[in-house]
Amino acid sequence: MRALGPYERLTRPAVLIGAALGLGARDPRCGRGPHQLLAGGLLAHLSAQGADVLWRVTLQPQLRRRKSRDGAIVDFCARLAREVSAVVGAGEFPIVLGGDHSCAIGTWSGAAKALSARGPLGLVWIDAHMDSHTPSTSPSGMPHGMPLAALLGHGADPELARDAQGPLAPQHLCLVGVRSYESAEAALLAELGVKIFPMTEIEERGIDAVLDDAVRIASTGTAGYGISIDLDAIEPSDAPGVGTPVAGGIPAAGLVAALRNFSADRSLLALEVVEYNPDLDRGRKTAVIVEEILAAVLGAPAASARSPEELERSFGARNYDSLPVVLVRGRGAHLWDDHGRRYLDLMSAYSAVSHGHCHPRLVAALSRQAQTLAVTSRAYYNTRLPLFLERLCRLTGLDQALPTNTGLEAVETALKAARKWAYKVKGVPEDSAEIIACSGNFHGRSIAIIAMSTEPQYRDGFGPFPRGFKLVPFGDAKAFERAITASTAAFLVEPIQGEQGIIVPPRGYLAECERICRRHKVLLIADEVQTGLGRTGRLLACDHEGVKPDGLILGKALGGGLLPVSAFLGRREVMAVFQPGDHGSTFGGNPLAAAVALEALDVLVEERLVERSAELGEILLSGLRAIDSPVVREVRGLGLFSGIDIDPAWASAREVVMRLLARGILTRDTHHTVVRVAPPLVINRTQLEWALKKIRGVLAEIERGFKRAA
Repeated sequence: MRALGPYERLTRPAVLIGAALGLGARDPRCGRGPHQLLAGGLLAHLSAQGADVLWRVTLQPQLRRRKSRDGAIVDFCARLAREVSAVVGAGEFPIVLGGDHSCAIGTWSGAAKALSARGPLGLVWIDAHMDSHTPSTSPSGMPHGMPLAALLGHGADPELARDAQGPLAPQHLCLVGVRSYESAEAALLAELGVKIFPMTEIEERGIDAVLDDAVRIASTGTAGYGISIDLDAIEPSDAPGVGTPVAGGIPAAGLVAALRNFSADRSLLALEVVEYNPDLDRGRKTAVIVEEILAAVLGAPAASARSPEELERSFGARNYDSLPVVLVRGRGAHLWDDHGRRYLDLMSAYSAVSHGHCHPRLVAALSRQAQTLAVTSRAYYNTRLPLFLERLCRLTGLDQALPTNTGLEAVETALKAARKWAYKVKGVPEDSAEIIACSGNFHGRSIAIIAMSTEPQYRDGFGPFPRGFKLVPFGDAKAFERAITASTAAFLVEPIQGEQGIIVPPRGYLAECERICRRHKVLLIADEVQTGLGRTGRLLACDHEGVKPDGLILGKALGGGLLPVSAFLGRREVMAVFQPGDHGSTFGGNPLAAAVALEALDVLVEERLVERSAELGEILLSGLRAIDSPVVREVRGLGLFSGIDIDPAWASAREVVMRLLARGILTRDTHHTVVRVAPPLVINRTQLEWALKKIRGVLAEIERGFKRAA
């Protein structure tokens, strides 16, 4: 469908009908929805955007003596059907605003009646529920769970049939966004052959593609179609003002954008938006979404034509080259974009999301502490930090820890500790201490840290750099020993070089470096910001060789994917060099961060995430190494920390990443030739095998395309 240009709109007027019906819902306050939308300035909002709208009437249920609830609903729907039929018959565009969804019986019976001489009515039903119970199958007996079955001729009240001249035909009906239903409903719709696009399909394909297919079904062989939107189809965090919310819904922005594509479609004959409950609508969030839905369908220009990407490019410094996807939600190993499409996360935010996105225990810990005490600075004691420090030290086997926010801060802390230890303990002459690091390292991007970087881009334009650093080849213990002098304070090393392309050193390298350090009285400092806390299948990557560093840098996963939490840990002799005032951080060790990090450590142990990484890491690496493709030069890794080295003669790593993105997998390239594969540790075997299948498919596709081009 063609999207409208700026200020272009439907030539026919839109006629709004309020359906103030709440009798069919467990929470009847949704019956106040139409009144509140009108009182909130809906007409003025739409008119200001160029829409030609008028409010025709607000219908109220008539509760007469000796009239049952269901009888009152039948009467109401009959009146609504007459109103809608008159509007459609006049060639105008009705928009029905409910009220509970049982009003749909009236809306679509009326529309079908007006079209009966021309042909059947098609309908796209966007809803978290199937609404296809009959009185005999409904567990609650609430009519708002029955309208679709009634429109299909099942369970409708005989009184209503007088006005229902054109019941819906199942072949012209489809449901979109369904994720909560009973088996009886599903059985009825399956028996009738109704097409259902569940939320899982939206997550796979995106709301745009699904809605295109749904409209194609509803408009083929019909005189026109309508769209019925139950607001509970939308993600509850976007639209809280509904009576029966179901988590994991369609992102509001994605639905609005998708609906805009049909604003010029003359086959679209009516719109219904229902189940708005103003008493549950925090900050009018849901009311605003209703306004946006109506504006989109009427072809009014978007409130902001600028996408999140455009806004970030305009107002943010461009220090990241982000992939073209806007993420709005995460859970476990999955992420969702602003169009409702679901992705499997093989990136884990560089290991910061090892516990998975929004782990319930961690979110609960964050919420509890945020409501109690969040930040005090280290000027005072608090009750959370001591427990976190004790847990961290006992778990890692080191004596003391200094809390920081980011991994970079923890590395800077380690460098300061090493230098002062060299002067105060080892006896190195003042201002002559040296730190040895490895070529290809990544310890951060501060001025001091990039002084020991070999990445040209990190250094370009940022000099002069601090002195006191030496570089040796990674994986070469003999070269390290040759570089040691009497002034050497420490050897700073990553057990696996992540940013360099998941470079795993030769077996025994770290253990030999530890022996060299002991022999020459040099501190061994392990940077395990990415590799620590289970990423490689052991608590620490150093544990694979039984290495006990003098200093340890942790971060990323320590914050549980919710907050920046890092720490430098060391032997007591190393940490004793710090005196009050030597080093500090206003936010480091704050009660909120400490509470989350403490829970993150407990989850790591109690949910056996380290063991899980080891078990699934074997499946991942064996699966990747089993791929027989000329596109792959090598697969490297340990645990759930791996990289696919792509032969640049066949493709760039970015091309592989973009093809995976199109297939529902999120990851990133590093150093142009390596694709990172480092999922959250909570990923399961089924998800991992699905990812391996997608990776195999992409590599095979590249190989086929390359051969055809040759």
